[in-house]
Amino acid sequence: MDWPGSVIWWHVFPLGFVGAERTAIIDVEHRLPQLSAWLDYVIELGANGLLLAPVFASATHGYDTLDHLRIDPRLGDDADFDALVAGCRARGIRVCLDGVFNHVSREHPIVQAALAGGPGSDAGRWIRWEGPYPYYFEGHEALVELDLSQPVVADYVADVMTHWLGRGIDAWRLDAAYAQGAEAWAPILAKVRAAYPDAWVFAEVIHGDYSEFVATSGVDSITQYELWHAIWDSLNDRNFFSLDWTLKRHREFCEHFRPQTFIGNHDVTRIATQLKDAADVPLATALLFLLPGVPSIYAGDEQGFTGEKQEHSSGDDAVRPPFPADPSGLLPFGKPTLATYQELIGIRRRHPWLTEAVVTTSDVSNTSIAIHLDGEGQHLTLRLNIGEEAVDGVQPHTWSVT
Repeated sequence: MDWPGSVIWWHVFPLGFVGAERTAIIDVEHRLPQLSAWLDYVIELGANGLLLAPVFASATHGYDTLDHLRIDPRLGDDADFDALVAGCRARGIRVCLDGVFNHVSREHPIVQAALAGGPGSDAGRWIRWEGPYPYYFEGHEALVELDLSQPVVADYVADVMTHWLGRGIDAWRLDAAYAQGAEAWAPILAKVRAAYPDAWVFAEVIHGDYSEFVATSGVDSITQYELWHAIWDSLNDRNFFSLDWTLKRHREFCEHFRPQTFIGNHDVTRIATQLKDAADVPLATALLFLLPGVPSIYAGDEQGFTGEKQEHSSGDDAVRPPFPADPSGLLPFGKPTLATYQELIGIRRRHPWLTEAVVTTSDVSNTSIAIHLDGEGQHLTLRLNIGEEAVDGVQPHTWSVT
């Protein structure tokens, strides 16, 4: 199996993880070594990939980029980044960066030149316009969209991607890839793959035809938001018929690509908060690791971290908290959840074919379901029970694998 088929990502939001300042600084603070101190923990968890949210120089939260070729001074410098990558390499950990290319800070030199030149200028063609005004990403005036359809912009993005691949990373997440459509990414990724054919690229896409987006854009994978939603929603509503319907969709997607699966990320409420009953967290975790796809763990979920995403200027803070300097600073309450993660990751490691398993279901009711996984002549059945009575030997609010 190729390397993306065996990777389990540990997803970190670095600016929050290290407790960085809220806004850009001039002097460099060497904080990335704090993240390096967690690499052995990643291995002990059972993961083998480090998925990093933005690390490039930005104005505030990381998604308002100021310089795609500079490490954010709040995190460190090139030497700190190289040391982190080297530490990952020494442990067999793959590295993925968050490519925030759809939009940049209004203060980015590209935007400033475009605004000075206007829509009809050479500088102006770098960004999208709405009449005489720049196009703001989802109405946020601090975020101006680049025009990915312009060859000069496409070449710029491809050059940034190949630059960091040359620095030792393995993969890219394309932030807000949905915003300008799949077609915009095809020439960019063609150039990247000509230089780095083994790079793995997945796109943030919330809704729509995932398979068509993959085919048109050339990405390897899509964020499986449909499955994420169905997992917590079906558990909360006690409605496994909803999960059953989504699993049929998931099977269809898997016929065309390996979806990027998750039950938490830096943009959503923590799974331990999202679920109404904390007893259901292990069931959601079982779905993450036993269903086909390329799974990621949002750092802290494996420790039972809680946090609600809210819709205000500081609404992400609860899901992007600072971490201790090293794993010894973790509180003991997370150990049972960690043990569940390690148990389920162990099952996945013993059955690597699960990445591309074929999913079918049976015995579906509101509160119980049997999920059958087949591949390479092997079979597993995952049974979930959120009812108040045992079903087929599975106790209430538990899972089993046979």
